[in-house]
Amino acid sequence: MSRYGAPLLLLCAAVHVAFAINDGLLPNGNFEAGPKPSELRGTEVVGRHAIPEWEVSGFVEYIESGHKQGDMLLVVPEGAHAVRLGNEASIRQRLRVARGAYYAVTFSAARTCAQEERLNVSATPDSGVLPMQTMYSSTGWDSYAWGFRALFDELDLVIHNPGLEEDPACGPLIDSVAIRTLYPPRLTNKNLLKNGDMEEGPYIFPNTTWGVLIPPNIEDEHSPLPGWKVESLKAVKYVDAAHYAVPRGLRAAQLVGGRESALAQVARTEPGRSYALTFAVGDAGDACAGPMVVEAFAARASLRVPYESKGTGGFKRAVLRFAAAEKRTTVVFLSTYYHSKPDGSLCGPVVDDVALLSVRNATKPKPPLRLRLL
Repeated sequence: MSRYGAPLLLLCAAVHVAFAINDGLLPNGNFEAGPKPSELRGTEVVGRHAIPEWEVSGFVEYIESGHKQGDMLLVVPEGAHAVRLGNEASIRQRLRVARGAYYAVTFSAARTCAQEERLNVSATPDSGVLPMQTMYSSTGWDSYAWGFRALFDELDLVIHNPGLEEDPACGPLIDSVAIRTLYPPRLTNKNLLKNGDMEEGPYIFPNTTWGVLIPPNIEDEHSPLPGWKVESLKAVKYVDAAHYAVPRGLRAAQLVGGRESALAQVARTEPGRSYALTFAVGDAGDACAGPMVVEAFAARASLRVPYESKGTGGFKRAVLRFAAAEKRTTVVFLSTYYHSKPDGSLCGPVVDDVALLSVRNATKPKPPLRLRLL
């Protein structure tokens, strides 16, 4: 390779990234630019490209905030418009991305008629199903995150409603679709866990106060919270320091589903070696008050960390010491109890600043002292 080869490759990579999608709201991701009057039949969107920047398929409605469905008032979380996906309906946008890069998609969704609604999110060729049976906020809206790795320079982001309801107008409302490039942290000699400070994660809308849900993603290869998996039935909430009390830095994880909301990571360990798992437990300063307990598990060891929450913020630190039994050890955090705020929204303790280090075994016997007789 010539002496100009390496700089040229770097320049090409920089140009490639520059043309990729920027972090934040997708083009017309809030659906404020709507169809022309001639492209609407009531609320139904007529024409695949009627909504600027989007391609629609199936029964898709363009909903204005305050629209009534029977006795139910449909509220839009941000702005004045959203879309509703009927049976087997979908919205699609072509994205220019950086091949090989990791991304997290964030969007807001609300149930309307059905209680068992779910959404299929895909970015060629990855896909995942996000359950919506549980509503975590009291507003009727929740923000969800989903992660993927780009295998092509361009791909289609698709949000699809796979439901089959008797009323074709029943289906989830979708609003505020955003994206963020993820930079998965590397392991260091100071922490055997990745992203222990939770700083790397999905995009959080600056004008919303309900955080972003990391849904159960056991089957998904790429987590929107790098390094971590939600190995449970309920989601874990990703919160920011702008709207919540965070023990350290700008981000933390909130366990909002009791024992059904578990946050886990697999670490490389050496069998027989001793380790110390350190972490912070607190409340998010969101009026979630009462006695809380976070349980931590690693190898055959466990630790219950009680915390008395006043709902105004604060935290304490804890250490779980254990001996590794395998070459890989799963670290798990969950909340012993279920919690809810006065407005009925689900809440719980926050976990942050998690670190795993190898430590000397203090109980290891010292070799006997040998005396030399003269």
